[in-house]
Amino acid sequence: MIFTKRLLTPCAFFLLIFTGCKSIAQPDTVAVTLDYTKDDVVNSEIENIKRIKKDNPVQALWRSTFLNRKDVTDECILAVQEELKTAVTNKDYFEAYRLMRSLKAVNAPVSKEYEKAVDSSFMKEVPGLTPDEKRKPVSITNCINATVTIWVDKGWKVKNGAGIADIDIGSGFFIDKRGYLVTNYHVIKDFVNPDYKGAKKLYVVQPENTEEKIPAVVVGYDSALDLALLKVEIVPDYVFELGASSDLEIGDKISVIGTPLGLEGTLTSGIISSINRKLTTMGSVFQIDAAVNSGNSGGPMIDKNNKVQAIVFAGMLQFQGLNFAIPVEYLKQELPLLYNGGEIKHPWIGAFGHDFKTKGKSTALEIQYVMPGGSAHFAGLKDSDLIREIDGIPVKSLEDFQYLILTYTPGTIVECKYETADKQTKKTLLYLDKRPVAPVKAFFQSDLMNDSFIPLFGIQMLPINNKSSPSFTITKIIKGSIADEMGFSSGDPVTVQDVTFDDEQKYVIVRLYVKRRSKGFLDIGLTIGASYDSPYYF
Repeated sequence: MIFTKRLLTPCAFFLLIFTGCKSIAQPDTVAVTLDYTKDDVVNSEIENIKRIKKDNPVQALWRSTFLNRKDVTDECILAVQEELKTAVTNKDYFEAYRLMRSLKAVNAPVSKEYEKAVDSSFMKEVPGLTPDEKRKPVSITNCINATVTIWVDKGWKVKNGAGIADIDIGSGFFIDKRGYLVTNYHVIKDFVNPDYKGAKKLYVVQPENTEEKIPAVVVGYDSALDLALLKVEIVPDYVFELGASSDLEIGDKISVIGTPLGLEGTLTSGIISSINRKLTTMGSVFQIDAAVNSGNSGGPMIDKNNKVQAIVFAGMLQFQGLNFAIPVEYLKQELPLLYNGGEIKHPWIGAFGHDFKTKGKSTALEIQYVMPGGSAHFAGLKDSDLIREIDGIPVKSLEDFQYLILTYTPGTIVECKYETADKQTKKTLLYLDKRPVAPVKAFFQSDLMNDSFIPLFGIQMLPINNKSSPSFTITKIIKGSIADEMGFSSGDPVTVQDVTFDDEQKYVIVRLYVKRRSKGFLDIGLTIGASYDSPYYF
């Protein structure tokens, strides 16, 4: 099985058949920053915090910190501390970890006993983080025997009038002697899909014994990063050590092991072709030229020391030598979450932006849009602010930010250090919300069209007549955006004809008329589109 993802950046269309739901309606209200100098606003927010505290004391605690009311904050701290006590008592150490992080972010006291319990009882049990010296592969044969073929047996299907076996095949590799192994989410997607009603069984097959199908279970999975953690009830002879793929450079030699076209234990070799391809919503991936075919997905990419440096996840069969792998750092960051079980839900703060560069080098994450009502908006972050640190850890790029928050679960408070447009250094607290399935829809439903087009297409606009008018004048174009690439410029008049959300293809399609200055103000009808999600939404 091979999986090819579309590039998650906006793209343009000149001829398109529209499907889905059309709308140019705008929200009735747009959230604004609360003014805490007004007594009625403060009193209303206190009541709101009391209501939120019943179901979500961490979010209530976060909101209370902006009131500058110690009595309200202290009540919320006590509520979170009670939740922490309950989590430790129930040995729910993963939940306890989230609560401890949130309390520390607001400088609230945390019991050393609880910290010790979490560290000793949960983190050390996470598979793959500690190398197994006795089972490390020392030869290529050992490496092959540390991999498996993964079978998702979906019974039978009819093709050309005949019944044939309906089986998805992928690859995986062991990371722990207890039988934990890693693969791609898309390999086991149908197995965990609650909407799939057909028969389904999950097996792994070892290369030295292809006759035996070993039942497997899915422990945890992440559709955004295309990773999954499985477990089988066997003790593998060999277990891979996870490397540090940040050390790899373009041109370094690598090898890939997997089951292309059902051929178990196949080894192919090549080099790192690129180290910064943005094909997922949560980070960059490697481009490699090692041969990858259907069935390689989920297999390990190893270096000369037989350490796993990446997980193969995609190839473009029509383009020879154009294949991709997920850096192992993302797996290492996510292993505690995968081990905790179930589907991983990623956090976000409701913003859009790019790397801020100084002399050609990324030095911070620049915010270029803040969604009204989102965490970043509530915390006071604005367009042109530069995020410098999260919980005291430097952020020098969008990728740094995404990598850091991989270890956080939604519902956690973090401290953010940032720099304003006038060079003031400030700190604020952010509440990590759950990332929506379609951030583009969240932008469009929370904001007026003239501002929501910033994260969609890189266009900031000003209504010509009133806020509900579909006619605008472009006031700003973000460099490198689809609008910039298509020759839009400040001052161009634009009329939006309709907006279509295609839930099947996961795209928003906008039809508009524009008079581009670069084209002599010729009136042109265009259709532009953007994916529901993007690496630049965070």
